[in-house]
Amino acid sequence: MRQLLKRLVPFGRTPHRTSADNRSAYSAARDEADRLIAAGNRSEDAGDPRAGCEHYRKAVEVAPDYAKAHVNLGIGLAAAGDVDGAIESYRTALAIDPGYAPANYNLATQLYARGELQGAASLLHLALESRPEFPEAHVALSNVYDAQGELAAAAASLEAALHQRPNYAGALYNYGLVLKKMGRMMEAEAALRRAIGVDPDNADAYYELAALLHTRGEFGEAEKLFCSTLERKPDHTQAFAALFDLYESQGNYAAAASAVEEVLRQRPDWAGALMNYGHVLKKLRRLTDSEAAYRRAIALDPAFVPAYRGLGGVLLAQSRIADALEVFRSGRSFDPEGFDLETAELFALNYIDDLSREEIFARHRAFGERLERKYPRRTEPFRNERNPERRLRVGYVSADFYEHPVALFAIPLFERHDQSACEIYCYSTGTSQDRVTRQLQSRANVWRDAGSMSDPELFEAITRDEIDILVDLTGHAGDFRIGVFARQAAPVQATWLGYPNTTGTTRVQYRIADNITEPAGHSERFHTETLVRLPHSQWCYRPFVSIECDVVPPMTRNGFVTFGSFNEFTKLSPSILRLWITVLTRLPDARLVIARVSDGPGKDSLIRDLKGAGITLERITFAPVVALDEYYRRFGTVDIAFDSAPYSGTTTTCDTLWMGVPVLTLPGITSASRPSASILTTLGLTGWIAATSEDYVRIAVDSASNKANIVRLRESMRTRMRTSPLMDEVRFARDVENAYRTMWRAWCDRPSP
Repeated sequence: MRQLLKRLVPFGRTPHRTSADNRSAYSAARDEADRLIAAGNRSEDAGDPRAGCEHYRKAVEVAPDYAKAHVNLGIGLAAAGDVDGAIESYRTALAIDPGYAPANYNLATQLYARGELQGAASLLHLALESRPEFPEAHVALSNVYDAQGELAAAAASLEAALHQRPNYAGALYNYGLVLKKMGRMMEAEAALRRAIGVDPDNADAYYELAALLHTRGEFGEAEKLFCSTLERKPDHTQAFAALFDLYESQGNYAAAASAVEEVLRQRPDWAGALMNYGHVLKKLRRLTDSEAAYRRAIALDPAFVPAYRGLGGVLLAQSRIADALEVFRSGRSFDPEGFDLETAELFALNYIDDLSREEIFARHRAFGERLERKYPRRTEPFRNERNPERRLRVGYVSADFYEHPVALFAIPLFERHDQSACEIYCYSTGTSQDRVTRQLQSRANVWRDAGSMSDPELFEAITRDEIDILVDLTGHAGDFRIGVFARQAAPVQATWLGYPNTTGTTRVQYRIADNITEPAGHSERFHTETLVRLPHSQWCYRPFVSIECDVVPPMTRNGFVTFGSFNEFTKLSPSILRLWITVLTRLPDARLVIARVSDGPGKDSLIRDLKGAGITLERITFAPVVALDEYYRRFGTVDIAFDSAPYSGTTTTCDTLWMGVPVLTLPGITSASRPSASILTTLGLTGWIAATSEDYVRIAVDSASNKANIVRLRESMRTRMRTSPLMDEVRFARDVENAYRTMWRAWCDRPSP
C-alpha cells in the first residue's frame, strides 16, 4: 500500500499567554504585535489566510525584532501558498532568536517538504535542544528519519513524542505506519487502533488499519474499515481502490466494479483505475465495455504497458486473435526490454490455425535467448545437499491457487504427496483467494503469499528456503515469474500443467508431459527442456463440485442430436468452425450449443459465418458464462461435445466426460492440440480421436445415428473414469514423485561447480 503523505503541523501560531508579572517585560510594540497576531489567527480560522497575512505583516512592522511575529507571518504565507516568503520569514525569526523552537520547527517542515532532509533534521534537533518537551518536533523528526530509511530512529522519535503526549493521535498514526514498514504488524495494529480511539474521524487511520488486516487475510474486518474510511472521507480514492482489490480477490466482481466506478467518478482520467475496470469487466464477461475501458486507459497513457496486456486478453476472449497480437506488438514498442507482453504474445500463438510448430518454437526460443542474455547463468553454487535419496523440498509457483483449472489438477497431487518423500512449499503469486486456496494451504508444509514480492524478492525467498525442485505451474499462460526462473532459484526447475508448450528457456530444465501430448522422437526438437513423460497420464482429475450426471441423453427425448462446445470462446478457430458447419449441413436436424459466448464483435463475426454457411440461428444456442453448478448441469442439454482446435480442451474435456458426454477431438502436431486425445486415450476412448478433418466429420455424423452407443457411454462414463489412471490419485502422485526423483538424481550425479 502506498503510504499517505504525513503532514507536519505548523507550530507557534497562537500568541503566548503571559502572567501579569511578566507583562511589564513586553513593550507596547509587542503588545500591539500580539493583538495583531491574534486578529490574524482569527482571520485564518475563518478561512481567510490573505487577511491573516495582512495582520501578521502589520505585526512585523510594529515589532520588527519580534521573532514570534515573523513565525506567524511565515505560517500565514505558507497557508496562502507563498512557500518562499514563509521560508524567508522563518529565517528572519531565527536571525533574531537562533534558539526559537517554533521558528526552527516551522522552517524544518518546509525544508522537509522540499526534500532537504539533512537541513530539516538539524533544525529539529535545535528546536528540541531549546524545548525538550516538544512532541510535534519529535513527530517531524520521525518523518525525516522515515524518509531517510532510518526506521528504528523514526520509531524512537515517535516513542518520545508519545511519552510526552500519550494520546497524540498524529503520533500514534505515524507510529503505526513506521511499525508496518518495520514488519512489526501486531504493534502497528495496536498503534492504529489507538489512533482511531483517540481520533475517530481520522479516515487515513481506518484506511491503514484496513490495509494491514487485508494483507493478513482478515477480509471481513478489512472491508468494514475501508467502508469506515469512506464514511469519513468519501473521496478517498485509495480506499475505493483497496476495496476493488479486496472484492476482486474474493471473486466478488460486481462489487469490485462498483468500487472502481466510484474511483472513476472522482478521477475519470486515472489510467490505472480504467485498467482495473477493464479487468473486472472482463471477469463479468462485459467484454465490449472491458475493451472500451482498456482503450481509454491507453489513450490517456499510451506507454501504459499493463493495459496493452489487458486489452489483448479481452480480444483473445472474443476470439479476435489477430487483433490481440497486434495490440501486444504495439505495447512492446513502449517496453522493448520487458517480457510481459512477449509472453502474452507467445500464449496467443497457440490459437493460430496455420502456424507451424517450427515457427511457434522459433518464437519461443527467441524469447528464451533474449531472457538468458538479460539474466546471466547463475554461478553461485547451491547449498542443497547432494543426497539422491533424501526427502526433497519441492516448491510450486503459481498465481492460480484458487478455483481455477490449475488448482483443480494440483489438489489431488498435493493431497496424495508422500510426505516422507516430498516437503511441499507453495509460492502463491496471485491475489485471488477462496475455499480452494484454503484447501491447498492445508496441504502445503509451507505457504508463502508472494503476490506482492518482486522477482528478486521471490528469488531470495526461494533461495532461503533451499528448494530442491522448483515447479512452474503457469508458463506463458499467465503470470509466469520469468525473472525468478531465469535467475535459477533452485538446482532443478521444471514446468507442468498451466501451459501446453515449451517455456523457450534452458533455465527450466524439465517439462512434465505424457506420451500422447508429446510423442517420443517427435517433440524433443520443439523444447528447450528435457521432456519427462509420466507413464499413465500427466493429469489427475477431481471435479470441483459434487453433482449428479443425467444418464439419459437428450437425443432420446428430443428426436435430434445436440452437439455442444464448452471450451473458451478463444479456442473457436476458423478451421474447427468449418468442420462444425459441415457436420450441421450433413445433419439438417442437429442442434449446436456454443457456451461461453459473450456479446460483442467476436459473437457478431461468428453469427455472420454461420449465416453465410446457411446455418439458421434457430439451430444454435449461445450460452453465456454461468456459475459452476449451472455449468455442470448444462452438459445435460447435449449428446456429443465438439473439442476445439488447434488449442484443445483439458479441464473442460474432463468436466464434459464426467457429465457423461463423449468428446470428439482432432489432435494436431502441437502439444496444445493434444490434451483431449491424451485424456481419451487414458480412458480407452480412442474411437473419438479423429485422424483427419474428414474423419472428424464422419465420426460426428455416424455417432449421431448410434443412439445406443451414446446411451451406453452416458451410463458408464463415470465408472470408466473412476477406474482409470485419470482419477487414480495415489498412482498419479507416485508417478510425479518418481519423475522428481529422476530429475534430482540427475542433478546429484553432475559434478559440483
